[in-house]
Amino acid sequence: MGKLDGKVALITGASRGIGQGIAEHFAREGAKVVVSARTLHEGDHKMLAGSLDRTVENIRAAGGEATAVVGDVSLEDDCNRMVEEAKAAYGPVDVLVNNAALNFYIPIVDYPASRWMRAFAVNVHGPFMLSKAVLPDMIERKSGAIVNISSVGAIGPGRGPYPDQGGLGARGGTMYGASKAALERMTQGLAQEVYEHGITVACYSPGVGVATEGTVYFGLSKSLDDPDREPMEMMTNAALLLATEPLDKVTGRVTYSQAILKEFGWIDGGTGLGIDRKGSGYSEI
Repeated sequence: MGKLDGKVALITGASRGIGQGIAEHFAREGAKVVVSARTLHEGDHKMLAGSLDRTVENIRAAGGEATAVVGDVSLEDDCNRMVEEAKAAYGPVDVLVNNAALNFYIPIVDYPASRWMRAFAVNVHGPFMLSKAVLPDMIERKSGAIVNISSVGAIGPGRGPYPDQGGLGARGGTMYGASKAALERMTQGLAQEVYEHGITVACYSPGVGVATEGTVYFGLSKSLDDPDREPMEMMTNAALLLATEPLDKVTGRVTYSQAILKEFGWIDGGTGLGIDRKGSGYSEI
């Protein structure tokens, strides 16, 4: 018996990286998985390996059930169509994982406004539109879960001083952090709005970056086996936890993968990477 037996899960950004990992993990736990991204076939993306075809193939080869829906989460019509195609394939969505994200590694002084708007459309507007699309069915059934993927960058660099001028903040972290901070605030507000309907809304981040095709390509990870990055299984298990634990224990949470896994006893200890939010302060994992 899997934790998601009989459930339908829609996962965005699932052609590679964290989204692919979550999709494959959810399928192993019994979910009927709908994977969405813009890259359907291997080689369609000019820079990165990975595709929806690959994710679906991996899931089916392991005995799971999955279908691909190509779409752009920045477009409302595409978001609505993703949800409708998921329903046509398997029924109403029980779990939505808003994983798709976009960043351009550009300092603010050089940031084209069109790219800023585009990134916010993917990172914030997409989760809003998809949540809006799945909520009517969840409200009718008095159950469901929306899990948003954030970033440690949402915290911001603080007051300074700022000795590391070549770090992520100078390479696009300002926009990315701002959009993820907005996603976290949306998570908490939506959790409050739909609590009476029995719907979980939660958000989590890796304590540090996860080694994926994207982080390797942009030089944020040394390799897919980078020991300084968070293991993929931390992210996939945290998504499963937030999607399946009782409402009153997890809804409204904005947390970190290792911290929530330790709190619920899903792991004995973390790697020591990252921080967790406790009230208005922070504590080491």
